[in-house]
Amino acid sequence: MHELSLALELRTLIEQQASQDGFRRVHRVRLAVGMLSCVEPEAMRFCFDDAMQGGPAEGAELDIERIPGLGRCTACSREVAMEQMHDPCPACGLPLEPVRGREIRLLELEVSD
Repeated sequence: MHELSLALELRTLIEQQASQDGFRRVHRVRLAVGMLSCVEPEAMRFCFDDAMQGGPAEGAELDIERIPGLGRCTACSREVAMEQMHDPCPACGLPLEPVRGREIRLLELEVSD
């Protein structure tokens, strides 16, 4: 389950930001997670709660914003929505190259002193 390693990396980012900005408590964490990133939101929520134990984000709410997949056909240059990796181009049938939807980004932290 790679969600646990992602949650632990997120904890490191949060702790670094807390040290830099001087906040002690995180109440809410907003993430953008692409539909093609292979991250399951429910698994991420489960791992997030465990990974945040004892840190500034312990008990924080996790909001996940899903980013739809978008692919471009390398043969006909058509851009279309993608639901999973290696979806075929509806025009020519060749595999689409992902343009958007594989990213995972920390968007916002709601914090207090």
